Amino acid sequence: MAISASKMINCNRRTLSPPTLSCSKLQNHSKSTILGFSSLFQHSHLSYSPISISPFASPVPKAASSVVEVDDYTNSFDSTPTTTTSSWPEFARNVSGEWDGHGADFSIEGKPIELPESVVPEAYREWEVKVFDWQTQCPTLVEPEDFTVAYKLMKLLPTVGCEADAATRYSIDERNIGGSDNRVAAFGYHSNGCYVALWPMEDGLLELEHCLIDPQNKESRVRIIQVLLVDNRRMVLQNIRVFREHWYGPFRNGEQLGGCAMKDSAFASSDAMKSSEVVGVWQGSSSVASFRGSNDFQELVKGNNQKTSIRDEDSLILLPKQLWCSVSEREEDETCCEVGWLLDRGRAITSRCIFSKEANLKEIAVSSESLAVEDA
Repeated sequence: MAISASKMINCNRRTLSPPTLSCSKLQNHSKSTILGFSSLFQHSHLSYSPISISPFASPVPKAASSVVEVDDYTNSFDSTPTTTTSSWPEFARNVSGEWDGHGADFSIEGKPIELPESVVPEAYREWEVKVFDWQTQCPTLVEPEDFTVAYKLMKLLPTVGCEADAATRYSIDERNIGGSDNRVAAFGYHSNGCYVALWPMEDGLLELEHCLIDPQNKESRVRIIQVLLVDNRRMVLQNIRVFREHWYGPFRNGEQLGGCAMKDSAFASSDAMKSSEVVGVWQGSSSVASFRGSNDFQELVKGNNQKTSIRDEDSLILLPKQLWCSVSEREEDETCCEVGWLLDRGRAITSRCIFSKEANLKEIAVSSESLAVEDA
């Protein structure tokens, strides 16, 4: 069947025919779920909104009466970008597709959290093998013209050996940015595929999602989610989720499992990065979005000035695969939430969000940084 050139999506990876499913058709239900074995294949295409806490999250205490309500954030969301450049179609090309990988939860000390025993294969339990990683799929569709993003995080039940080719879905959690199904409070994006999304959850929780693309390989990315409790306008880190993902192919709504063809392996129990690799003075250029106004959907625009950051060991949470994050208080009772990915010795990409003393997002900055060389 012939397809006209005007109906082709020109991807930086390859030329793709347009997907057959729009963002609006991804959502059929309104809550996250855990799928039972009897219903897995009957409901392989259902999707769910993120308003209830995903089973991927660790239990956290409920906030006091001062908790922030979800609707306080999302009701006034404006999904009209502040710029009219061609950056959004490029962002769409770099983000849309099937992203397969692994994900894990970490404590605020950076320690991996074991999966529930109920999902671990009996063979692993008999061998006393600890399992920390979910195999994941994240089909993502960005509409080039409608300024909407929809993705589904699908966790697969752990398997033994190459049974991964017949993996079974454990849960599906849908996320929608922009449009009538929007659930974010703020969103900042860069044309290269990096983005930051602020997701209000129940019980005073916020999920701050940082997506960082490897600048040398746009088919490789990490997503680090800082789960924060807002209580009396104080932001307290509860736990961390990390996803390491590779682009597996064009968007197909998760219909095909990567299985043993996946490009990466479980990572949560591998060694954390060394503090000596990140402590010190860093300098680099930043792409920034300011949220002091009324617009909550913004492009990250490169600034003209070099930015200097000083990182000390006390504030860092060190993670595997050369990743780190931190949540720290600044002057005027501001809160700084940061994640970083060490790409090479002395070279990193970082994402930093600044919140006001009222726990309102003020700024997002994604930076390419280098470790400063001290004078001899």
